[in-house]
Amino acid sequence: MSSLAFNKYIPLIERESGEKAYPIWLLINPKYPTVVHDIWRHVLDVIQDKVYRELHTRIDTTNIYVRSAVSDCGIVPNTLNWWGNEVATEIKLFRDIILEHNPKILISFGAFPYEFVRRVYEITPKKGPKYWATSILKDEFELSIEKFDINTTNRIPLLRRVIESDKFLETSNYFSRSTSEKYFHHVGTMIAEKILENKDSLNNLWIN
Repeated sequence: MSSLAFNKYIPLIERESGEKAYPIWLLINPKYPTVVHDIWRHVLDVIQDKVYRELHTRIDTTNIYVRSAVSDCGIVPNTLNWWGNEVATEIKLFRDIILEHNPKILISFGAFPYEFVRRVYEITPKKGPKYWATSILKDEFELSIEKFDINTTNRIPLLRRVIESDKFLETSNYFSRSTSEKYFHHVGTMIAEKILENKDSLNNLWIN
């Protein structure tokens, strides 16, 4: 095992990228930065396809805002009780950023970023990241789409998967590639529909 594996306090990605003025934000767990490529890329492909078919343009993702929920992967909690002072500070920081910029869509990947967002918005009861099993996160996604309101920040949870051969991993559950493709198509289609329904309120989203 490399020395890196023992040093849990080494950040794995840049803290943030993109522009806060962009209406779509991505929030990730710093332990799993590859979700932007492994998950979001596939979901975005579906969104872009749906958008192009209806509007004959595409979403300009050049400045999409991507942020790590915390700056240090070593403080990522994994139980209900282990949300230390460092994480509380990160929650307050992100709350201030959200209030200042008011993104239209805030997409989180996996259990910890979603619970982090809930605590940013002071949603109770508080849950530990292990509470957010795949089936529950899927239900939360459906609820977020059902309650979508362009006049507020829409908190949309997606699964965090680790690609391993032809299987995608979310906690301890395995899916075949065909199932993962169905998932990408489903969530991408649902998000695209909401974007299209509210296209007039997203003027800075499109490629000119």
